[in-house]
Amino acid sequence: MAAAADVDTLVIGGGIVGTALAYGFARAGERVHLLDEGDDAYRAARGNFGLVWVQGKGLDRPDYARWSMQSAARWPAFAAELADRTGVDVELQQPGGLGMCLDEDELAERVVQLSALRDALGGAYPFEVMDAAAVRALIPQTGPEVVGATWCPLDGHASPLRLLRALLQAFTAQGGVLTAGTRVSAIRPTGGGFLVQAGERTFGAARVVLAAGLGNRALAPLVGLRAPVEPNRGQILVTERLQPFLRHPTLHVRQTGEGVVQIGDSKEDVGFDDGTSLAQLSRIAARAARCFPLLDGVNIVRTWGALRVMSPDGYPIYQASRECPGAFLVTCHSGITLAAQHAGPLVDWMRGGAEPPEILGFKAERFDVQTD
Repeated sequence: MAAAADVDTLVIGGGIVGTALAYGFARAGERVHLLDEGDDAYRAARGNFGLVWVQGKGLDRPDYARWSMQSAARWPAFAAELADRTGVDVELQQPGGLGMCLDEDELAERVVQLSALRDALGGAYPFEVMDAAAVRALIPQTGPEVVGATWCPLDGHASPLRLLRALLQAFTAQGGVLTAGTRVSAIRPTGGGFLVQAGERTFGAARVVLAAGLGNRALAPLVGLRAPVEPNRGQILVTERLQPFLRHPTLHVRQTGEGVVQIGDSKEDVGFDDGTSLAQLSRIAARAARCFPLLDGVNIVRTWGALRVMSPDGYPIYQASRECPGAFLVTCHSGITLAAQHAGPLVDWMRGGAEPPEILGFKAERFDVQTD
């Protein structure tokens, strides 16, 4: 039987969220063990679109907009730190991103939403409205059906796979230990920490952090928490390599450092089906070609579906367990955008620092329905 404090922190979940947290704890000098279920898990991290995105985040929750802006501001130093520690370039670019609109009503609605959010934040929310001529001046390949766009200077993108690799390398370089291919079946508080059963092994830790995405739903009750998360499928198309034309990422189309174009524009409630459908892929491709006609006729080399981790209102759950002190729950569907925040201020809070005011409202109790 393992001792209750073999390590300081045990992180459950080896996706972007879990690895960012594990790296943050290891960087702070803790003994950290990371458990990853392996390729049988629903891997949102490996189906991610890769946006570091602020525009439109938190339209009805200004605190989430603040949290996202803070992370976007931390990202350049975060990427540079990972490159310095590992030699891995995560291909961060933050030239500003565009929300492309194909009709005037769509543009007007977007402007109203972003203006209201800017007002709620006291003006501290940068965005500009571009007409069709301005968009084409910025991206000459823009199609004639685009009537305008909103642009935010904080937006950008990075490579999800390179980020995952860099986080894991930096984590292990700091002394962290990764155990892959193991599924957690039990978590037992011991008074001095926790005993975690995974496969045939028992791991002991003073602190347990649940970062297992959709798996958090089953794990959270083991430590007196709730994770009412559901899958939401997104589908992505990837083209052959093209000459660089899209320096500025858009909400649904981006060109990677390798020259391929990624296209994604679907939100589907289909349970745990992470496949693809011709109807959705056709719709996604058609809109992308309307925005950028040069994409019409290019070869699609890959498609995939992946499951987002969605709470009932779409926002994160960040929670410490009252019933089992030392246990924490972290779940969100913006793991790339929030990676810098997770490795920094969120880890600082879980290590005993002050809870960031921006996340005070992101507890599972907000989903409780009051009845008479």
